[in-house]
Amino acid sequence: MKTAGKFPLLHPYKTGGRIRITVVALFLLFTFTFLLSFIATRDAAAARSPLPDPISDALLYYASANATPTMSPAEIDSVFSVLRRCSAPCNLLVFGLTHESLLWNSLNLGGRTVFVDEYPFSVTRFEERHPSVEAYDVRFTTKVRDLRTLIEEFKREVGGECRPVQNMLYSDCRLAVNDLPNYMYDVGWDVIVIDGPSGYSPETPGRMASIFSAGVMARTRGGDGGGGTHVFVHEMMREVESVCTDLFLCRENLVETVDMLGHFVVGKMGGGGRKHSFGFCYTIPSSSSLTTEFI
Repeated sequence: MKTAGKFPLLHPYKTGGRIRITVVALFLLFTFTFLLSFIATRDAAAARSPLPDPISDALLYYASANATPTMSPAEIDSVFSVLRRCSAPCNLLVFGLTHESLLWNSLNLGGRTVFVDEYPFSVTRFEERHPSVEAYDVRFTTKVRDLRTLIEEFKREVGGECRPVQNMLYSDCRLAVNDLPNYMYDVGWDVIVIDGPSGYSPETPGRMASIFSAGVMARTRGGDGGGGTHVFVHEMMREVESVCTDLFLCRENLVETVDMLGHFVVGKMGGGGRKHSFGFCYTIPSSSSLTTEFI
């Protein structure tokens, strides 16, 4: 009786065995190639997916920038460590547009980051180049050379217009930054970085108003205060920064100093303020320049 012819590739003799091995090898090769192609296609599709604007802006900027950083790596890490620990998206306020601005905007991805600078042209150009950035220009009317006069005025008005708990939008204190958009005075700022105005000469705007305003914002913030507002002040070795942090942020609130960066945590205050001579601090400022010149 005739039997059905067997398919040559499945023939039981030795030749058929070699052919079966060849078929299996070709099948495995095809499968492996298909898997590699699938993985490569998937990865390419992922690579083509757009990055968030703050991240892509920062990557492009720092890849081509030829500028000297304002802060040291250790100073940047000090700020980042606080942003990273935020239990909710951080509200970050930065005084000064600097080399690190896009870095702050990207490190606080998902939170709210607002920049304040003294130069309208710089703000306009920065926003045009980086549409994802929110920035405002502020006219600082005080100069570095006004420091002693401003401190004397502050001492007379610490219980009045320059008190630590107030609505700065309506303040007549010369140290108050009161021309920001209205909503900014209602935001509970988790982190405030002060790296502006420049304050590099007697005729330039100093950081007296930035530091004073940060102190008031921290003490009057809405909500439960979140354990205090982290305030970072850069270039702490300069007279204005040293004296004003003593007066408005207070040595008792100093957490650490990293290179030229001071890190303060300032708690919320009640409406009545503290009942002592300086209002802002529990202890009288100990700065030598302040002791000899202002008390």
